[in-house]
Amino acid sequence: MPLCLCAFVSLWFNLSFMGFDKTFTTLAGIELPIIQAPMAGSSDAELAVAVSEAGGLGSLPCAMLSCDQVRASLQTIRQRTVRPVNLNFFCHRSPSVDSDRERRWRERLASYYVELGIDPSASSSVPNRTPFDEAMCDVVAELKPAVVSFHFGLPSNGLLDRVRTAGARILSSATTVEEARWLESEGCDAVIAQGLEAGGHRGMFLSENAATQAGIMALTPQIVDAVKIPVIAAGGIGDARGIVAAFALGASAVQIGTGYLRCPESRASAVHRKALEHAREDQTVVTNVITGRPARGIVNRVIREVGPMSPLAPAFPRAFDALAPLRTKAEQDGSGDFSPLWSGQSAAMCREIPAGQLTRMLAEEALRLMKQLGMTAADSI
Repeated sequence: MPLCLCAFVSLWFNLSFMGFDKTFTTLAGIELPIIQAPMAGSSDAELAVAVSEAGGLGSLPCAMLSCDQVRASLQTIRQRTVRPVNLNFFCHRSPSVDSDRERRWRERLASYYVELGIDPSASSSVPNRTPFDEAMCDVVAELKPAVVSFHFGLPSNGLLDRVRTAGARILSSATTVEEARWLESEGCDAVIAQGLEAGGHRGMFLSENAATQAGIMALTPQIVDAVKIPVIAAGGIGDARGIVAAFALGASAVQIGTGYLRCPESRASAVHRKALEHAREDQTVVTNVITGRPARGIVNRVIREVGPMSPLAPAFPRAFDALAPLRTKAEQDGSGDFSPLWSGQSAAMCREIPAGQLTRMLAEEALRLMKQLGMTAADSI
């Protein structure tokens, strides 16, 4: 660790987190209580390395990768950092094919195919999301990552036991107190409280009603009160004020996704970056028309004209199959009309700076704000 970072980390721990819950940073073996959200399709090893090297917890999204790609990505990460990294997986159930629903979905999108001059029967080779299974569990057992996180609940008990035996700390997302309690009862080491402000897919798994999801200010303290494991706040956190607010609510760490999307290490597409650059707080919406599962993104043409919520969209992740050729053609023309422009409600706070610099800057600004507010050990309860 560079000397300047050592001094900063020492100051951070000795001053800022006296009186605050350091359980998660100790658990994960990291210096700074900042997790880079795993954003499938928009982040990879580059972003994970940058955040981990800065002292936070970088994350590698694995839901759209093959087993060999996960191995290669983690090998790349380990060549560049010895710090802990989080491997993230989805736990949805693969849906059965509903031919009638998929036919009606393609019929709904047919006019766009005609407009863009695409064969209506065209298929896409773009990788889709796959659930955590035995083969991927073999990879985890082989690679022994420090942290493994899940979205949409947890895998089967047998798979989860193997992940735990591999030595990984286990995290998962909760959108309700009930989900948080269930995750704790299943042996999670920490829970991510995902508020409605968060970009990307809702992590809900005990409910399907995205309309009832609570905001992070209401959700975090209720989950903190309900469980004994560390709680990580996620959703709409884009600067030091959000970080400090999360700690005041009882969180042990924060998870930030949208805030990293304009960093040079991000894999966000050109049209995604452009949309983020101009997005306002009122330009995102929860929609199911991109993948078939509720997710927050910047409103584009397909969301506006077909959604935001459509009963025609096939079950996750099959809705994306018919949309993918439209996305590919539109992006070639510089348009994000059919792209997954995932974003939380804090897109306007994004900073176009290197991810490591951003991680340290967020921590430093939070430290300064806590000092200004008198949030030191002397004033803590």
